[in-house]
Amino acid sequence: MNDSEDRAKPSFAVVGCGKVGTSLARHLSRAGYPAAATVSRSAVSAERAARLSGAPRYGTEPAQYTAEAGMVLITTPDGAIEETCRQIADQGGFASGVVVLHCSGALPSTILAPAREAGAFVGSLHPLQSFASISAERNPFQDIIFAVEGDAQALVTAEAAARDLGGRSLRVKTEAKGLYHAAAVAASNYLVSLVDMAFGLLASAGISEEQAPEILTPLIEGTLANIRRLGPPRALTGPIARNDHQTVLRHLGEMRRFQPQLEKLYAALGRHTVDVARRGGHLAPDEADDFLRLFTAADPTLAK
Repeated sequence: MNDSEDRAKPSFAVVGCGKVGTSLARHLSRAGYPAAATVSRSAVSAERAARLSGAPRYGTEPAQYTAEAGMVLITTPDGAIEETCRQIADQGGFASGVVVLHCSGALPSTILAPAREAGAFVGSLHPLQSFASISAERNPFQDIIFAVEGDAQALVTAEAAARDLGGRSLRVKTEAKGLYHAAAVAASNYLVSLVDMAFGLLASAGISEEQAPEILTPLIEGTLANIRRLGPPRALTGPIARNDHQTVLRHLGEMRRFQPQLEKLYAALGRHTVDVARRGGHLAPDEADDFLRLFTAADPTLAK
């Protein structure tokens, strides 16, 4: 018998039955966790989550249902987590020793202080995944990373849940939780923005938006493969890595002419790329300084 089968799994209540909460309810139940209740501002959403997870009770008033659970997952929008927790605690909705987890990527477990004061162990369990649907049969948690932080007892429960859902857990510092989320935003959302920037530059070069994905996707995928294999500093190529000032100057000049709104963004990214190049051994200190002066000339606000 493996650990997952041998270990007693706590019953759970989900508070907030949007895409994440409903998916967690459904797949925790499939992983052998007894569903105690599902709660949401919308009775329809709570009922749907109960039906998908097999929870015997559902409703719109959290404190009426959460006291029965061994694990409470608060999966409301970020702005409502703290107040929801406080309301449940004030109404006696947390049993002593229960584990209370929220699923925000940006917020620390300390916002669950009212639950801790009520005798609960608190933490956060953030699935690093995009949830486009709550009806798909596929397990959206399979092989993904869950960021966890909080009280020691809550970490044990959160890490077990991540494992049972088919994912892997990653501990982050509570005081730096926001930096973890900023990293995710930079790697996902800002990557989209960078690709959009590249599409815009191609458009100014006379290449249609329809052609852009076909042209750039192989380059993007090859770069990601190199990053995975070598890490960012060693994977870096291009004019900064080869100390090619003239090409960068030409980029800035043509951007100023055709896409002036992107010049400062290019300069800011270039400044950070100089640091990546230096760490990768591509540039000597004086070469790096020359590039920094070049980018500062394009955007004086970059000066230290």
